[in-house]
Amino acid sequence: QVQLVESGGGLVQAGDSLRLSCAASGLSFITSAVGWFRQAPGKEREFVAGISWNGASEYYAESVKGRFAISRDNAKKTVHLEMNSLKPDDTGAYYCAADRSSFGRVGLTTDVYDVWGQGTQVTVSS
Repeated sequence: QVQLVESGGGLVQAGDSLRLSCAASGLSFITSAVGWFRQAPGKEREFVAGISWNGASEYYAESVKGRFAISRDNAKKTVHLEMNSLKPDDTGAYYCAADRSSFGRVGLTTDVYDVWGQGTQVTVSS
C-alpha cells in the first residue's frame, strides 16, 4: 500500500518556526518528486515547495521564498519542510504529495501528483 504520512504541524505564534515531515511507505520514493501544498479554509490548494527525486532541484512559491526550505532523505524515505518566520497567512492544512512519474521534473500544480497524504494542520496566530 502506497502511503504518505505528514507530521509536525501545530499552533504557533507569528515569527516562530516549525518543521514538517513526510514519511513514505510502499512507494518508489527514490524516483518520485515530492511537493508540499497547503490549503486554507475556503481557498484552493496551493503549491508551497517541491524537490526533485535526487534533491538536485528545489522550487518554492514566491510567498515562502527565503523562509521555507525543503529537503529529503531517500535512505529514510522522508521529506522535510523547514518553515521559519511564520506568518498568519501561512495558516492551513499542509499536504505532501509524490509524483511517481517525475522523470526529473518538479510539478507546481496538484494534477501532477498522484499520491497524497492526509495533511497536517499549521495555525499561526498573530
